[in-house]
Amino acid sequence: MRIMSFLPLSVVPKTLSNSPVFIGAKLKRLFLICFALCAIIALNARDISGKVVRVMDGDTIEILNNRVTYKIRLAGIDCPEKKQAYGMKAKAFTSGMVFGAHVTARDDTKDRYGRYVASVLLQNGKNLNYELLKSGLAWHYKQYSKSQIMAAMETTAKRKRLGLWAEKNPIPPWEFRKMKRIKHN
Repeated sequence: MRIMSFLPLSVVPKTLSNSPVFIGAKLKRLFLICFALCAIIALNARDISGKVVRVMDGDTIEILNNRVTYKIRLAGIDCPEKKQAYGMKAKAFTSGMVFGAHVTARDDTKDRYGRYVASVLLQNGKNLNYELLKSGLAWHYKQYSKSQIMAAMETTAKRKRLGLWAEKNPIPPWEFRKMKRIKHN
């Protein structure tokens, strides 16, 4: 009977397909498939915890974990470039919030530059991505995020004219980068 538990259902006689041994083998196979799927999902999404050792700009930091440095791009937001109005303020804000602190990056994926795209959580429970939006130092990056929470935070900061929203016509960083590329070509 043990040999038959590995045969396709069409080969096993009907009377044996209901036997405890055959049912056990089917459950074992199902368990292994479920375990493999869970492992694949777990490998694709993970938390990276460590000390922030570098703040490159408002929306990019480096975390040191077990002597390995991870470059993290904040998910769902886009801060002004350093050469834009409020770019250095966004960097200073991020530095003030996380430089030297222990944080957890909730990994979503990697971008085309090899950076982890993540939400960054501070030990006090605050979300750095949200704090930048609420302070008016970032745009909700709608091209990559459909978050209603982030959209509402951006709208509130605009209405209160916080940070970059105090400007008459703030230029989104993706437009600034596009203009810079055109200028160089």
